[in-house]
Amino acid sequence: MSTPTEIHFKPAPMALQARKGPSFRRPGPESLANVRNLVAIGSGKGGVGKSTVTTNLAVALQKMGAKVAVLDADIYGPSQPGLMGASGERAESENDQIKPLDRYGVGFMSIGLIMPQDGPVVWRAPMAMKALFQFLNNVQWGDLDYLLIDLPPGTGDVQLTIAQQAPLTGSIVVTTPQDVALNVARKGLQMFQQVKVPILGVVENMSGFVCTNCGTEHLVFKKEGGRALAKESGTAFLGRIPLETDIMTGGDAGEPLLVRSPNAPAAQSFLDLARAFEHEVARINGAPLADEPKNVSIGSAGDLRIEWADGHEGINAAWGLRVNCPCAACVDEDTGKRVLDPQRIPLDIKVSEVHPVGRYGIGIAFSDSHNTGIYRFEALRAACECPQCIAKKGNTPTNIVV
Repeated sequence: MSTPTEIHFKPAPMALQARKGPSFRRPGPESLANVRNLVAIGSGKGGVGKSTVTTNLAVALQKMGAKVAVLDADIYGPSQPGLMGASGERAESENDQIKPLDRYGVGFMSIGLIMPQDGPVVWRAPMAMKALFQFLNNVQWGDLDYLLIDLPPGTGDVQLTIAQQAPLTGSIVVTTPQDVALNVARKGLQMFQQVKVPILGVVENMSGFVCTNCGTEHLVFKKEGGRALAKESGTAFLGRIPLETDIMTGGDAGEPLLVRSPNAPAAQSFLDLARAFEHEVARINGAPLADEPKNVSIGSAGDLRIEWADGHEGINAAWGLRVNCPCAACVDEDTGKRVLDPQRIPLDIKVSEVHPVGRYGIGIAFSDSHNTGIYRFEALRAACECPQCIAKKGNTPTNIVV
């Protein structure tokens, strides 16, 4: 392996602002307490170079002075050990906490640093989710400006777990320009929107091949599809990454492009991506809260008290919340009809515990031991039972909707 090339760049004012993190700190696992920005990087579709983009973006941010790490959330097909030049190495533990490996100034953790890398991970979903939970809760992430989460393809258990368990700043969608990739990337983008994770922007990878002999750009996978997707969805277009041999050879050698070939044309593309990324992080962090509350607590009567971003002091009675629980045990998933008999719920039921569920809702445990309902913020606001809201709605009951 060649010696890393030490190049560094002065960060822009917007970058320094982004690294402060959001003014409102969302609750999350203790191990993430000093991580100012968590960003999920997804694609919906495999084979678009998402992991390679994640690795090179992390190194570009490090070269610009940021403290950054990568969480490889692809339990079944981890790529980061190879891309980071750590194939065959193992992570160590200290005080029951896993220590990330460090390469090129970037920390990273992957199932490939725990399990043998030459064999498949043949696990059912619950085991995979347990491993992911450990990565979020039992890794010494330390003080970071950014933790980039390299998601697997698809919109399934891993993506939902990350959206629910990690206080995400935002997300990036990586795609290639052709329609078959864009159609799947669109689904990944819509998944982030559904769980209220802000989308920082779209990256178009493998965007064109420039001939090293004549300088002509060949559009192997068309062009500008990523920009069109960003425009269609109302999100930022973060940039184009060319189809360049140096990116591939660096990935195979475990040396990111800015380390192996810092003067290659694509190296500038990753630096431009890092600048656009930090600009959008600063913008998202500076935006006012929308549907998210500032604070959620349990009142002395066992009801739910919510301080909303606009200053509204909300109250949700425990009995109304329990009767309108949206979980699968209380609502038929096929018909949408409520199967819970309200007469079975004690009138003196209380909220016993509340925990955050990503940026879109909360989980509530009740004094009757029921604890499987996820209540979306917009539904809680609509069902508010404070005196002002009751006066506006009259005697019309409001159901909690999934």
